[in-house]
Amino acid sequence: MSWKFPYDSPNAIIQLLEDKGLAMSKKFGQNFLLSPDVRKRIVAIMELKKDTNVWEIGPGLGAITLEILATGAQLTAFEIDHGFCRILEDEAFGDDENFRLIEGDALKKWKEVYEEEGVPNIICGNLPYNVGSICIAKLLENECHPSRMVFTLQKEVAQRISSPCGSKLWSSFSILAQIDYDTRIAMDINTGAFFPVPNVTSSVILMKKLDKSLVDSSIRATFLMVVRDSFGQRRKTLRNNLLGGKSGKLLGREATLRAIATSGLEEGQRGEKIDIPSFIKLATAIQDEIQRIEK
Repeated sequence: MSWKFPYDSPNAIIQLLEDKGLAMSKKFGQNFLLSPDVRKRIVAIMELKKDTNVWEIGPGLGAITLEILATGAQLTAFEIDHGFCRILEDEAFGDDENFRLIEGDALKKWKEVYEEEGVPNIICGNLPYNVGSICIAKLLENECHPSRMVFTLQKEVAQRISSPCGSKLWSSFSILAQIDYDTRIAMDINTGAFFPVPNVTSSVILMKKLDKSLVDSSIRATFLMVVRDSFGQRRKTLRNNLLGGKSGKLLGREATLRAIATSGLEEGQRGEKIDIPSFIKLATAIQDEIQRIEK
């Protein structure tokens, strides 16, 4: 691989963009990671080996891409910016047999690759602050579960993913991640490590797939429905959220309240105080009520 570029130099980045008639897009939330030490630490967290199948979402100009390819991994990169794609393909990595570029919005493109080729070993990316949680949620909801995911995100998003029950950040998103992954913040990144300097602190979240999902596949759809309903409005009680959500529409008032009682939960509890095992009991009770109605 002959591509050499000083990714730690803002001036070099500016010059490259000017030479190509490009500009950074606020719409795509582009911030370039300057620190070579941080880049190496991020790739080390991935624990890559030769021929590991990796997806990288939003490679930008390829700073992390370069580090990934140096390990001998097989890399598929999803990039939405057309100008960046030309640099990645025509100048940087197009001659590397381990590199494949898919141009377009990863939110729209990844599923086609997933359906054709299955789950990669690792998914990573420096995700734009405005779509980071959406991207991760889409992967999790569609059960695209690689053994490891490593994302650079706005710190608050990373905290939501890894927050414990009872925290103000405990949410349906936290639960969606934690039923299949051990989640932790691997490190924080100072704003000065990026160009342009962002307005928020970033964190690297490490998600390691559990040996077995906490939720049985037979109740997964009901479980996710119940969790979404329970966090529909954070200030509302479990009773009111369920009755006002899809669960209540499916069951009606009497059966919904009976399911809450069967699960052992209190009607006046709120979602942020309910842990995953309790949600599993609630989902099981609601599924039993659904089946009773269908009979």
